[in-house]
Amino acid sequence: MAASVDICIRGAGIVGRTLALLLARERLRVALVAPPPDAASGHGDVRAYALSPTARTLLQGLRCWPNERAATPVLAMEVHGDERGAVRFDATAQGVPALNWIVDVPALEKQLAEAVNYQSGIDVVAAPVAAPLTVVCEGRASRTRAELGVEFDTTRYPQHAIATRLDCERPHGQVARQWFTAEGDIVAFLPLDGADGRQVAVVWSVLADRVPALLALDDAAFAARLHELSGGALGALAQTGPRASWPLLLARATRWVGALPGRPGESFALAGDAAHAMHPLAGQGLNVGLGDAAELAQVLAAREPWRSPGDLKLLRRYERARQGDWLRMSLATDGLQQLFGRPEPVAALLRNWGMAAFDASGPLKRRIARLAMGTA
Repeated sequence: MAASVDICIRGAGIVGRTLALLLARERLRVALVAPPPDAASGHGDVRAYALSPTARTLLQGLRCWPNERAATPVLAMEVHGDERGAVRFDATAQGVPALNWIVDVPALEKQLAEAVNYQSGIDVVAAPVAAPLTVVCEGRASRTRAELGVEFDTTRYPQHAIATRLDCERPHGQVARQWFTAEGDIVAFLPLDGADGRQVAVVWSVLADRVPALLALDDAAFAARLHELSGGALGALAQTGPRASWPLLLARATRWVGALPGRPGESFALAGDAAHAMHPLAGQGLNVGLGDAAELAQVLAAREPWRSPGDLKLLRRYERARQGDWLRMSLATDGLQQLFGRPEPVAALLRNWGMAAFDASGPLKRRIARLAMGTA
């Protein structure tokens, strides 16, 4: 490795690798701290993300966009309430080729890892190295953030998420579907495996005390429960992946940038889930994290020649820009969760009436759709 680097990135997930590639493109020397490769990496990983057109453009610019089987365009989105309230978004009505893309996480991670290996200017290292700027991309349970003494203000939702994958009797038709139940559950079917695919990624938000019983069901019983909740929209269902579960929370680090304690002239910045977390019902978590990477790379590329990458005045430009974007998205997702996560009859009446009115709202509906796509 080179004797010195400009930036040390702790965390080699999607956000960390994307940031490393963006910085190397700007001729900055990067050390990327990554664990040794796991021979089982990608096996049994059921994660899938809804990526916005902005995120797609960013990854395409890095030549890291997965193939069409691993990045399925969403042509429509259907949101169903518990009392026949419904909203539908359509790509054609928005004048776009797709509302977003459902991307298989292992495929995207593989693309990014290969790009990092071939990119000059990036050294993959086993341990952190000294640099004017350390960027923490370790996820919501970041050890480095805790070591820096940065608090992670957290509000825990009463729900956990359960994720898996299903094979469906009928093709998904490139439609993302979401159901809100009277019990406060939120079930999302995200289309996978290309335009003619019959596979979906499932994210089911359910009260925490029900999770053990649901995880204990056999595959057939679990799929039958999802068939019931989805009203048989895609016909018979068969579980094809393991189930994963995690708690849902709304969180934000109290500081996103600062000086490294005991390291004169060195600073840190947080990005991705190390800086923030939000409810997955709008699918914006990774989009916001990739926005962090893009903004930080842009700020560093545009810095005055005499400024170090660790200049705190410079880093606060990044912090101000990204905290505003996170706040806008988190308020929207938290508001939806509060509305649809309440089982009371009055809340049910309000949300279903609101869905019907919103679906007929015209300009407001188009505005919200563009906000969700990252094009507003």
